[in-house]
Amino acid sequence: MKSRKAKSRYTNLWVMALTLLVAAAWSVPKADAAWKPSRPIQFIIMAGKGGGADRIARLMQKIVTENNWSPQPLVPINKKGGSGAEAMLYLNSKKGNPHVILVTLNSFFTTPALRNLPVSYKNFTPIYRLAMDTFLLWVNKKSGITTVDQWAQAVRAKKGKWTMGGTGKMQEDQLVTNMLSQAYGLKGLITYVPFRGGGTVAKNLAGGHLDSTVNNPAEGLPHTPNKMVPIAALTPKRIPAFPNVPTFAELGKPQLVYYMMRSINAPGGIPTEATAWYSSLFTKLCNSSTWKTYTKKKALNRACLTGAPLGAFFAEEDVKHKKLLKGMGLIK
Repeated sequence: MKSRKAKSRYTNLWVMALTLLVAAAWSVPKADAAWKPSRPIQFIIMAGKGGGADRIARLMQKIVTENNWSPQPLVPINKKGGSGAEAMLYLNSKKGNPHVILVTLNSFFTTPALRNLPVSYKNFTPIYRLAMDTFLLWVNKKSGITTVDQWAQAVRAKKGKWTMGGTGKMQEDQLVTNMLSQAYGLKGLITYVPFRGGGTVAKNLAGGHLDSTVNNPAEGLPHTPNKMVPIAALTPKRIPAFPNVPTFAELGKPQLVYYMMRSINAPGGIPTEATAWYSSLFTKLCNSSTWKTYTKKKALNRACLTGAPLGAFFAEEDVKHKKLLKGMGLIK
């Protein structure tokens, strides 16, 4: 009798234990990899349509869609106002929302400092760095200018009426223009003309409406070599796509090196599971054959980076850009 009661007691204990285990299993949060977007993802672009940032963002969208890597679509939305201020303030208003991401440029660091915005890169969640874009000094082919010395002489000859086109006010293009002005003693002699996108900038130079630009390679290539030509690169070494174009370092100006990042950020306070999902998504994109082919063709440096190293990179870039801005007297 006692044996039967003991067996019954043990059976009841096992049933109770199993019940508790099942209940516990349902209460445990799902693993990071289990999170997926449940509605369309707002893919914010902090620049106008037609420029380098816009084209790259839409290529990313295409790669993700063609490979069926996301259960929800990436929906590109251009927010170009205030040299990226509109986009950053919008992203900040979406704190905790994992269905909004932003394609960021270097204005991610310069615009908050120049406009005294109540946000900085620290307010957001770093997701991924996909590439570092390069800059070239371009002129209209009809100008006959083939060297930087000729360019500087032409700038001086116009006595303050030389026009340099670029994307936005106090963004990367104007920063590079200021760097060139300082390096060649041209302060006050170049009139910077802002446009809403790099594609429009290139078209205006190709059409003879500007004297020079500092477009990215992808923006100038459609008009090369018949309408506009590059005369120098702001890179440590020559750009493979432009083997005959010297670097400013070769021309005695080693300080003239500048890159523009192509990175992804999300609002602050999103779930860690969402951060992991986006990191995985853009790792696949950065290592895809399509992205490798595109970056090589368009003279970008493919630069895959995520996690803590990306956070450290952002911190370094913020310090570097504040130093540049202070050196130009643009901030205190």
